[in-house]
Amino acid sequence: MTGYLLKNCAAVIVDEGKGPSVRRNVDLLTKGPAIQAIGENLSQNALPEGTIAQDATGWFVYPGLVNTHHHFFQCFVRNRADLDWTKLSVIEWLDRIYPIFSRLTEDCFYHSSVTAMAEMIKHGCTTAFDHQYCFPRHAGKRLIDRQFEAAELLGMRFHAGRGGNTLPKSEGSTIPDAMLETTDEFIADCARLIDSYHDAGPFSMRQVVVAPCQPVNCYRETFVESVALARDRGVQMHTHVGEGESPVIEARHGMRTVDYCAELGFAGPDTFYAHCWELTHGELRKMAASGTGVSHCPEPVYLVGAEVTDIPAMQAFGLRIGLGCDGAASNDNSNLMHCIHSAYMLQCLTASTRAHAVPAPLDFLQYATSGGASLLGRSDIGRLAPGMAADLFAIDTRRMDYVGTRHDPLSLIAKVGIGMPTDLTMINGRIVWKNGEFTGLDETALFAAAEAALATVEF
Repeated sequence: MTGYLLKNCAAVIVDEGKGPSVRRNVDLLTKGPAIQAIGENLSQNALPEGTIAQDATGWFVYPGLVNTHHHFFQCFVRNRADLDWTKLSVIEWLDRIYPIFSRLTEDCFYHSSVTAMAEMIKHGCTTAFDHQYCFPRHAGKRLIDRQFEAAELLGMRFHAGRGGNTLPKSEGSTIPDAMLETTDEFIADCARLIDSYHDAGPFSMRQVVVAPCQPVNCYRETFVESVALARDRGVQMHTHVGEGESPVIEARHGMRTVDYCAELGFAGPDTFYAHCWELTHGELRKMAASGTGVSHCPEPVYLVGAEVTDIPAMQAFGLRIGLGCDGAASNDNSNLMHCIHSAYMLQCLTASTRAHAVPAPLDFLQYATSGGASLLGRSDIGRLAPGMAADLFAIDTRRMDYVGTRHDPLSLIAKVGIGMPTDLTMINGRIVWKNGEFTGLDETALFAAAEAALATVEF
């Protein structure tokens, strides 16, 4: 069984369940998928057979990042001037973007997933949740199967959010008919995926989340049946909440979205929502009381122009908080590391308007690690400690970028930011990215295949 000894790490962010701390000039030993030990001079002891030594002098070693909201397929609509939010109204933008999404093929979904996960791995993300709600009829039902295929290729720990939309545009949704499913279709495929892929065991690399796209684009029965299936199979639930739709839900159902979801049972410790920027303090308190979590996606704030999510209030009320990249429709990158910095800086920008103080920089790192693990229902990832999954990334700080910063590894990512790929990313005890290369893969070939798939889409 292969293991690694990272020797003489300048700093390791260790958390044995009582909060992160910095351990200086220590070694980190892995065995198989798990961390075996963190301490001084581990190489003086008898090491497990098959252990490979790696000089880690100058390295800061962090727990792998956990992405809790994304739309991989949107990577194929990045950096397009004709889809610029600043030049279009929301309705105009939706009318342009959804017809493009409806033309994507099965291969597009596969290659866009490889593209997103590759970028995340380069920047320290070791667990990815994707909310895949786009199912054009011509593309078939095996789109998430192809995402699991992409995750296996790259070695990514993957939680697949099986999304879907059931309400037709004629009844008030924003979804074209070519992307609609019936509730029965949606639930049947969720069940198939759970049966085929979901692994609830320790160090699981594959899990499935029941994730209807959003209440505004689905029939009530879709959410009712989602709750029944998820609770029966013991899987997590996810949807979009609090991104401007509450007045619409109130007009339809006589209550805002948080109360509507709670009434349907789509809330609780097994549930997390994306965004939540428009919610009142009363609604946030209700979410905290039920155990419902939130995936905060900071970077769409820049493009969409919505108000800055009240993270200080969420933390003060005790909500579980994770971070997400969101899709390229509202964030043109898949860099969760950058989101840590963005999230902190946005809260600093609006600090004078808030009733609660901005959380410490370390808290933002925790949102992207142990906080994300909590949202996904995982107790084996998100922290570096013996017995935890060997999910980590390392930054060689012997660079001019880090002069004057090395005294505080806990605040470095949130306050200073990391402007380059990691020097090493390890997932489940396997090195998947090192020295600018994907282990065992040809990035040039991956790029060419993705570009070829993208060229098949008519814009």
